[in-house]
Amino acid sequence: MTYFKTLPDDAGPGQVFAKYHDIYGHWAKMGQEIMNGPSVFTPGEREMIAAYTVGCAGTEYAMVAHSAATYAWGIEEGMIDKLLEDPAKAPIDRKWLPVFAMVKKLTLMPNDITQEDADAVYKAGWSEDALHHIIAVTARMNFMIRLIGGFGFTPMTPEVAKQRAEERVEKGYVNLYPDLAKKD
Repeated sequence: MTYFKTLPDDAGPGQVFAKYHDIYGHWAKMGQEIMNGPSVFTPGEREMIAAYTVGCAGTEYAMVAHSAATYAWGIEEGMIDKLLEDPAKAPIDRKWLPVFAMVKKLTLMPNDITQEDADAVYKAGWSEDALHHIIAVTARMNFMIRLIGGFGFTPMTPEVAKQRAEERVEKGYVNLYPDLAKKD
């Protein structure tokens, strides 16, 4: 149940973005570009980064939503739980380990990021563009974590999250929220 009496009990980011369109309309479009625009990472890989980010932060609302989106894009079911348990034991290419180390550190201890963290990403074979997208997806999700907590969103059921994830794959982020799309 949200803390805002003018929002429905099952409100989520879309309702907030539509209600405060002048502030969040641009943010929603930026989110679309970060998550579905051109990148060295596929949309599924970006959802995996997003789900890992919110999982590290312990944000259930976003964890349910972005895990479902990760799987809707074809990433192996259960991967997020495996990554959160121990990325080194997850069935994923080892070049991802410094990516997840960067994401976790940027989420939990952002002031402790060093050149060594960036260099580990580069040493694994990732480019500056990849590092940019790692940072952008992680930053986007950390912003969303604050909105989710601040507005008091209640997590979706796994069934609703799966349906929304399939819609997100089909429609993208901005068009996922009809009230927001109508305002543009």
